[in-house]
Amino acid sequence: MGKGDKKSKKGKLAMGSFGVRRKNKTAKARAKRKSAPAKKAAAPKKAAAPKKAAAPKKAAKKAE
Repeated sequence: MGKGDKKSKKGKLAMGSFGVRRKNKTAKARAKRKSAPAKKAAAPKKAAAPKKAAAPKKAAKKAE
């Protein structure tokens, strides 16, 4: 179960092959992935919403 094992994922990564343990992306999935980042980059960035001021903390009561 190492780099020389053709049937394991580690072995397939070492050899650069694909199969049951290491699926190859389909052309459709690759095309979809390429076009997705382009859309994100074109979208304008939203301005950060102003943060609310923290409420003052009340002092703890001392037990007598």
